[in-house]
Amino acid sequence: MMDRGALSSAFLAKAGWGEADRRFLAGDASDRSYDRLHLNGQSAVLMDAPPGKGDDPATFLAIATHLLGLGLSAPKCYAQDLAQGFLLLEDLGDLVYAKVLKSDPSRENSLYTAATQVLAHVQRHPAPANLPNLQAQDWADAASFALDWYRFAITGDRVDTSDFRGTIAEALSRNADDSRVMILRDYHAENLLWLPDRAGLARVGLLDFQLAQMGQPGYDLVSLLQDARRDVSRETEIAMQQLFCDETGLHHARFQASYATLGAQRALRILGIFARLCLYSGKPGYISLIPRVWQHLQQNLAAPQLAPLAQICARLLPEPTPEALARIGAQCGHFP
Repeated sequence: MMDRGALSSAFLAKAGWGEADRRFLAGDASDRSYDRLHLNGQSAVLMDAPPGKGDDPATFLAIATHLLGLGLSAPKCYAQDLAQGFLLLEDLGDLVYAKVLKSDPSRENSLYTAATQVLAHVQRHPAPANLPNLQAQDWADAASFALDWYRFAITGDRVDTSDFRGTIAEALSRNADDSRVMILRDYHAENLLWLPDRAGLARVGLLDFQLAQMGQPGYDLVSLLQDARRDVSRETEIAMQQLFCDETGLHHARFQASYATLGAQRALRILGIFARLCLYSGKPGYISLIPRVWQHLQQNLAAPQLAPLAQICARLLPEPTPEALARIGAQCGHFP
């Protein structure tokens, strides 16, 4: 059987890019990887999504087509081999939001305003057909990763998660069971690019949306503003919540409870995912992000509507002290 390198070289040769200079561009928490190609003054990006690893490039193409149809800047596809998991994509450049903001933090408000307006634009339009549509119990089950992996990595024990999941499901049903819209799932500063040569909403380049599904209106806004990888100022978070409500017509006071509930669910899930990426996948770099996610969780649990969830989290989830994080790191890659 040919390895991925040989398969990708054959794909690029067939697409007319076999002689391109090829350099690694990025990898992420999944098994996907990206290479940047240069050939005759042109550039493109190779997506390598190994089949059977949970990421379907056909889904990426379907969502990209939808977003392009809305006048937004998703990468165009130049060539594809869906059976082998390869896409040759438009190169949207290097001005990733996180990089731009690191060099010039004063641009946070303007860049996040554009990103928030893109979300509202997406939600004003009908979603593609047949997207997954999880229910409150499904979202609660995902949040139990915090017990299955984060708590387990620190304490070494397992607990019954039924009360935990029931409490989260009830909070979601009460506070965040809104009409469904398409959500992109990983909408944050590492997956957004600034494209200054384009106009309007097209100035925001979109990446990593292949897990798009039907979800609650506030979910992607939480992903944007409670970013596991960078601190977003509280002033920007408050301003973007108001802007989002103004753009979508949502009632601001009611939206606060929904936002906090979705934020708590997301933070719980991410705590578990980051611990699992260390223990199971041998990726220790995510450990340093856990304290920020923990702070997001505490901020969300302070909402009065989430008092029952706050109580059960306080009882079951240990704080990520330096000693606790070291315990997680010591087990990195030990779980096949």
